[in-house]
Amino acid sequence: MDPIISPAQARFGWRFWLLTLAALVAMAVTATLGAWQLSRAAQKQALQAMLVAREQMPVLVGRDLERARVGGVAALLQRNVQLQGQWVPQATVFLDNRQMQGRPGFWVLTPLRLPGEQGVVLVQRGWAPRDFQERTRLPDVVTPAGNVQIHGHVAAAVARLYEFAPAGEGEGASRIRQNLTLAAYGAETGLPLLPLVVVQTGGASDGLQRDWAPADSGVDKHYGYAFQWFGLSGLVFILYVWFQFVRRLPSLGGKSDA
Repeated sequence: MDPIISPAQARFGWRFWLLTLAALVAMAVTATLGAWQLSRAAQKQALQAMLVAREQMPVLVGRDLERARVGGVAALLQRNVQLQGQWVPQATVFLDNRQMQGRPGFWVLTPLRLPGEQGVVLVQRGWAPRDFQERTRLPDVVTPAGNVQIHGHVAAAVARLYEFAPAGEGEGASRIRQNLTLAAYGAETGLPLLPLVVVQTGGASDGLQRDWAPADSGVDKHYGYAFQWFGLSGLVFILYVWFQFVRRLPSLGGKSDA
């Protein structure tokens, strides 16, 4: 004789509890990921606030950059600098596919030799448009001889673009490149480069523009991801309640057979 299964047992059988467990795990995982994205956003906000505060600190000079060799560049990031030195024009490179105000062109980078034994710093001098009729033609950039004085702020490295294959860096490399790393560039030129980059600021000069876009901390991206994860968690809850309870209400209220 088959066992009699009550309506309650039919409603709350093993399938019900399996789906309940799966829903709880999915909601816990997605909610945790959403909270993690919020914590990442808070970290990025704190970092951005610290960098903004550094912009208000006293201006650094060439000898202050020596600290990067010992303590690293992290403590100097985004600090304003005022440097004096001489350009090394033969080592100028042009990074392709860089935009400014929506126009494609080059970032122009030239090493600046600091006085005495302070070393050499790579300077991201500005942006210049490219000639699309003759793509290998370099833009007209003026590089003054003798001592110059520039203003800028410290960056850890030159921002990189995605590339399918490593760019040609090293001896004999083209002056037009996709990306540049300080280690490879230092080995190529033989210059005693400091482990940082100075992004030159100020008005247009030497055929270069310097309307640099403000650094994006990425906070909005983390808020967007958090919204998606919390939304997915809420969706799992709504679907669980709908299929496990709401859709069963008519059967729960139905009359049993006489």
